[in-house]
Amino acid sequence: MTPIHSFHSSMIFAIFSALILIQFSTPLQFNYPELVQQQTSKLLIQGNTTYCRDSGIQLTPNQTDQIGRVTFVEPMHLWDNSTGSVVLSDFTTDFSFIIYADQKPAGDGIAFFLAQLPYEIPKVTDGSGIGLVGVGEIESTPHPLVAVEFDTLKNQVIDPQDVNEHVGINVKSMKSNKTTPWSCDITSGTTYNATISYDSRSKNISVVFTGYEEKVPIEQHLFYEIDLADYLPEWVSIGFSAANGWFTSRHILRSWSFNSTLGTESLASDDPATKLGKDGSNSKKTGLVVGLSIGAFVLVTALGLIGLVLWKKRIRKENVDVDDDLVFDSYMDNDFERNSGARRFSYDELLLATNNFAEEEKLGQGGFGGVYRGFLKNSNSYVAIKKVSSVSNQGIKEYASEVKIISRLRHRNLVQLIGWCHRKKDLLLIYEFMPNGSLDSHLFKRKSLLTWATRYNIAHGLASALLYLHQEWEQCVLHRDIKASNIMLDSQFNAKLGDFGLARLVDHDKGSQTTALAGTLGYMAPECVTTGRASRESDVYSFGIVAMELACGRKAIEPHAKEGQMGMVEWVWDLYGAEKVLEAAD
Repeated sequence: MTPIHSFHSSMIFAIFSALILIQFSTPLQFNYPELVQQQTSKLLIQGNTTYCRDSGIQLTPNQTDQIGRVTFVEPMHLWDNSTGSVVLSDFTTDFSFIIYADQKPAGDGIAFFLAQLPYEIPKVTDGSGIGLVGVGEIESTPHPLVAVEFDTLKNQVIDPQDVNEHVGINVKSMKSNKTTPWSCDITSGTTYNATISYDSRSKNISVVFTGYEEKVPIEQHLFYEIDLADYLPEWVSIGFSAANGWFTSRHILRSWSFNSTLGTESLASDDPATKLGKDGSNSKKTGLVVGLSIGAFVLVTALGLIGLVLWKKRIRKENVDVDDDLVFDSYMDNDFERNSGARRFSYDELLLATNNFAEEEKLGQGGFGGVYRGFLKNSNSYVAIKKVSSVSNQGIKEYASEVKIISRLRHRNLVQLIGWCHRKKDLLLIYEFMPNGSLDSHLFKRKSLLTWATRYNIAHGLASALLYLHQEWEQCVLHRDIKASNIMLDSQFNAKLGDFGLARLVDHDKGSQTTALAGTLGYMAPECVTTGRASRESDVYSFGIVAMELACGRKAIEPHAKEGQMGMVEWVWDLYGAEKVLEAAD
């Protein structure tokens, strides 16, 4: 091999090793609004799992003795102790599912899990393990595991004696550490929605899920305090499991999104797991350093070789990929320029404006990606730049929807879209900069104290924006995701509604549209959950929730509230019934 080729190979080896290692250390984010086989290459299905004909993944058919599992192929970085203190990740996962049984008793249920790698599907199980553990491990399993179960068959040994269907949080056992009854009708084929979040500061798992009382959708909650670092390793597998034993159900996963962010608050400094004893500490440290060095070298070598092989394969397809990108760019540019009032920015402009998307310029992080502050020298002004996730077709759809819709709208209470940029897989939107950030940072994080006059002005501005969207523009615009974090505040604390990624256009004489379920639990109108139909009325319902948050100074769903006060609407309604509604005022 010539010196030049040797040098190039070494450089490729080093670069790919670094890139792969960096990828593994970044937060885990993905979004599958529809589970179609051609678009879910990073999902591993096992057991009796199959893809549905239209959309969705069926974990178990309507047969006895079935196990199904869906796992995301990349591990999640749950915690890190590279600084000497354990730092936990925050994460949120949203999913929708169907449990359908012809009759009762039904199958055993479905569960979301975090587990130690490798996590193999049991060869033999009974239904009460929900496919998570094998026979003999129902009450205690040696495999590190935390799960949230949606249990539809009562087990006389491990389940609560006073309830049947229930939701539970399990730690290394199928006997739940905490449960709550689940109001569900599994013979109707209804789609249920759930959000599971973990707050690293409070060490709290919160589960928000839909239920039904007399065929009317309701929102239910379950919370449990647990330090996940005490029970799970640094890297974990995430996914869903379902099972049937003697009785049967179809368990179908309809959608799934996940977003994790490594936190900043560490455990107490006297945690024995983060210290070495005085006796023999030097030898322990030396052994640790040597072991880690050798392990790291072997890992880097293996990953580098894999990266080199993948790089060579990619080179063969480079010309085709470039052509595809040019077609994609040309099509979108022509479409945007024809239908929008914004302009295209070059990627280099945005790199310069954000100092190469420096971390100190980052304003926030969401399931869509990051938002950065940028400074445009030619206009001597600050802008907000949102990087839209393009890992799925849905990410591209939201990007295109936002450019086409919001760039044509002009109202003092709407965030103005200035431009766009797309380069290969980078999708970016450029907005006017809002110096006071989002409403939720002031209401819930106490960034500043909002006076009653300011709160009234914010509510009035949001109402004006909705009136314009619903009645005054040439078409009716359904926003579908009105919430405090999507309401921005300018330098005078005037409200400006933003984030039109889920927005849809409808004719004024229709005013509603049936689509896949979209929005945020806590802000969604109850009928949206059952019908999937967005309307002016459902937008107004979301506005009402924001107005109530302004008046109460608390979130629509408050995980740390007392029992019976977790859902804001129910809490205020109870106070109103007791003629004590003023007690809800902030």
